This record gives sequence, structure tokens and C-alpha cells, in this order.
Amino acid sequence: MKKIINKDLMAANGTSLMGYFTATYNEVVAKFGEPIAGDGYKVTAEWIVVFEDDTVATIYDWKTESPTFTPDEPYEWHIGGHKMKAVEYILAEMAE
Repeated sequence: MKKIINKDLMAANGTSLMGYFTATYNEVVAKFGEPIAGDGYKVTAEWIVVFEDDTVATIYDWKTESPTFTPDEPYEWHIGGHKMKAVEYILAEMAE
């Protein structure tokens, strides 16, 4: 499934938590590139991914210990979206 890494926060409007996956920060960066900065309070790193069928998925940390959180160890990342297909697509991308 073709994906577009999107830096436009507007694409993520209205998304909500749909699921989780476990990976290191570097594994997520290898698949989706560098994240956009979060709000520095609840989210420190976020990726916005739009797939070719217009499914929007977000990957983000949530309320971590520090505003510069980049886990070297496996971390349980949050997957946001408008529908569960976002989780399916992110998990498929991470499994490749």
C-alpha cells in the first residue's frame, strides 16, 4: 500500500486512538522518516501517514517522561486514525 508521509497537522484532525504497536524510535524512523514535533507536553513525536486510499494514520507517544523522549528500547506507540484500517495499515508497514 503506497503511503505519503505528511507533515500537515490538518490531515490528522479528528483522529483518535485506535491501537498500539511496539518498536524502538529508530525502527519507526526507518519506516516513516523523522517525526514532526509534538506539543512538548502530551506528545513529543508524531508521524502523520496518508495512504493511497486516503486512510489517515498517526503514530505518536503519549505523556512520556520528558519533552525530548526518544526511546532506544522498545516502546508501545499509539496509532490514531478515523477508522481501524489505520491500525491495519501501520502494522502491515511495520511488519515489512
